[in-house]
Amino acid sequence: MADDDESSDVPPTLIKAAGITWRVLVLLAGLVVIGYVLNIIFPVVLAFFLSLLVTALASPLMNLLNKFLPKVVAMILSLVIIISLIVTILFIVIRSTIAESSNLMSSLQSGLTEIRSWLKDGPFGLTDQSINNLVTQAEGWGKTAAEGALSAAAGELSNLGSVVIGGSVFIFGVIFFLLTPDRIWGWVVGWLPSSTRATVDTSGRIAWHSISGYTKGIVVIALADATLVFIGLTILQVPLAPALAAVVFLGAFIPVIGAPIATFFAAIVALAERGPIVALLVILLTFVVGEIDGHILQPLVMGKAVNLHPLAIIFVIAAGSLALGIVGALVAVPIAAAIYGVAKFVTGRDPDHPYPPPPYQAPEAAQTASE
Repeated sequence: MADDDESSDVPPTLIKAAGITWRVLVLLAGLVVIGYVLNIIFPVVLAFFLSLLVTALASPLMNLLNKFLPKVVAMILSLVIIISLIVTILFIVIRSTIAESSNLMSSLQSGLTEIRSWLKDGPFGLTDQSINNLVTQAEGWGKTAAEGALSAAAGELSNLGSVVIGGSVFIFGVIFFLLTPDRIWGWVVGWLPSSTRATVDTSGRIAWHSISGYTKGIVVIALADATLVFIGLTILQVPLAPALAAVVFLGAFIPVIGAPIATFFAAIVALAERGPIVALLVILLTFVVGEIDGHILQPLVMGKAVNLHPLAIIFVIAAGSLALGIVGALVAVPIAAAIYGVAKFVTGRDPDHPYPPPPYQAPEAAQTASE
């Protein structure tokens, strides 16, 4: 009776909050354990995820070629075409960047010198010591970020066993994901209890739609952003337009913030070579390209595959970069989009996928029913 009296004195809201709190703590503990395990096998996990990205790029072309060619031939030909396109694009981008690297660095240094003079002699009236402190902090941040990314990459590459294992997982993952995706997914779902198969099946397909839609869309958007910036810089007669457009292309693979940050370098070059008016026009160009990217290209190219608010995208990119460096920044958005899509489904907020889903059908059974 005393215990009942004591429990009755506790407000129901507090009891509910305590129940939610301990469940959240248990969930976070589980996520920590999962993260620890994934960190141990990080090369395998990264290779597995990269194989999914390459599969997303190659599968549409393979399905098209499969209408005229055997499946294995279509797979090989699609991979050759996709890899050739990736290598060609990267070769053009890197070559144009390296070819103009000396001129680009010279223009950047001149532009930064002008910015330094403006900070000192302009309305801010900063002292040399204040400017030096700002420069030192910026250089320290950039050096720390670069060293972290390079050390992580060097650590993985120095372990020959990790490279071999990761490479093997990547190659075989791409092959089997292209040849037998339904069989693999059906085997995974088949191990689950019958009561959860339909939910897991739909969740997996939603996650795959988000990842594949993002992967195909980000390449198109990066090319479009680089093309728009190149046209704008050419009209404004800013030197080194091809190299600056190449930098924008690489930066656009980090959504929302990548292309604007890359275009900032174009504004510095414009300040050094063409003056402050043209530099302001380049900044305006950055805003215009960002608006076209966010309000036209992403909804048109990606559709509902990545239905995240720009603030959420910035948050997950920041979290990913803190956790895994440049690799985390690159993969954070598709992973977050997949998690968000699944969360909408299981909470009954996705009109395209009502919850609970219809009874699960194995791929073979679904194909037989359709026939």
